[in-house]
Formats: sequence, C-alpha cells, structure tokens
Amino acid sequence: MTLALNSALYHGTVIHHRLAPKRHRLKYSVFSWLIDLDELPDLDRYLRLFSWNGANLFSFHDRDHGARSGEALKDYAQRLCAEAGSEDMIEKVFLLCYPRLWGYSFNPLSVYFCYRADGEMAACIYEVRNTFGESHSYVMPAIRPGVIRHSCNKTFYVSPFLPMEARYQFHIRPPGETVTLGICHEAEDGAKLTAVFAGTRQPLGDRHLLTALAGNPMMTVKVMAGIHWEALKMWRKGFAFHARPAPPETPYTVISTRDIAGK
Repeated sequence: MTLALNSALYHGTVIHHRLAPKRHRLKYSVFSWLIDLDELPDLDRYLRLFSWNGANLFSFHDRDHGARSGEALKDYAQRLCAEAGSEDMIEKVFLLCYPRLWGYSFNPLSVYFCYRADGEMAACIYEVRNTFGESHSYVMPAIRPGVIRHSCNKTFYVSPFLPMEARYQFHIRPPGETVTLGICHEAEDGAKLTAVFAGTRQPLGDRHLLTALAGNPMMTVKVMAGIHWEALKMWRKGFAFHARPAPPETPYTVISTRDIAGK
C-alpha cells in the first residue's frame, strides 16, 4: 500500500575518498528513508512490512536515535533547535537515516531536518555514531535558504584512522526529488576524507519496501561489516592509528545562530 506521505525512501550510493596520508576509496549501494516524525503512527498502522518500536522486516525504534532517554524525538529536536537560537517553534522534523532491517541497524550518520511553520528550514542536527556504541550530535541553524553549508570543530571520535584535531565541512542538498549529504574532514595539513551520499526519492509503501529489500537484502548488516572490512584494508595499507579519547562531556555540540552569523 502506498500512502500520501511526506515520508519517503531514497535509493543511492555512498562514496568515501580517503585523501591523505594514503589514498583509499569505497562505494556502496544503499537506501535510506526520510521519516516525518509526525507520521510514525500512520506508518505503523498502514504498512504491513513496517513497525514502529516493534518487530518487522522494516522497523523504526525511537531508542536508536536522540537522547535515548524516552524523550520523544520531535521534542528532542525542538529542544536542541531552541538551544541553537531557532526561536520560532519547529513545526516539522524529518529524520534521514537507515532503517532497522531484520531487526538490525547501524547509522554512522543520521540527519534531522527541522522546519518552521512557514516551510523554511530552521536547523539541521547531525547525529553521528561510532562502532563503540557512542553517539554525538552537532546542532546547527540553517540561516540561508537553498543548499546548506555548515562547519564545526570535530569533538567526537569516529574512525581510528582520522585525527581528532579537525573540522567538518557539511554540504547538504535538502530532501526533495533528490538528496545529497556531503562531508569533508579537514585537518590542519589539509583534507583527509570526503564522504557523499546521493539518493533519489521513491514513495514509502509496502511495494517499494519489498523492491528495496530484494535489491539489498542485508544492507544494514553490510553497513557494519563494510566499516570493519574497509578498516582492515586501510590497516594493511599502513594508515596511522589514532587512539580513542574519552567521549565529550555533553551528548551534543550546539553552534548558535550568533556563531554562524559572526563568521
């Protein structure tokens, strides 16, 4: 069944280029979904292959995201947006992430797109996870329409082959008929990594979920397996290893409107 929904699927590819100190490239076919958090009850009610906080072929569990404290994800996003200086009430929150598939999911990066009542984007929340069970969010207001460009200091350990003394450069084309997430990891001596996800929109319905499953039946397992497989190849190439520091004292980093406007 295909509903008239804001939520959607995005089929595309993830491409990583390691630029220094050695070259390494990976490319994987993936699909993400864009969830209108207000539509979760409807998705749970009408889609046979989807469950919200339950078991199914495809599922979405609140505990996989946000504060993981029982706080509703939309409330969580609204609270962080307020801390970033978005004074107007956030009307809509969309979350771009990988699904739980066969009960398993791992999201290296999930992005909340937060909109005001007038339809203008107010902020993005970049939720990053590492393979050590830790997560951290970067909260940044969107002060200009169109393609979003954000920059912030790296405060959270992700890869053992990337230094902590670095900045992230985000280049985002918000979800429409297509979506693009671009990230550049820049250290003092230059760019170390560029990563891009580019996807094309499809309706979110049972038929399209089955098509996605047929084309990539073990995708979420492949995400985690791929991370370790690529790490093994980089280790064999002689990439430098960076020890894991203690996680940040706070679970998110807020870049305020004032900070961005002042740059």
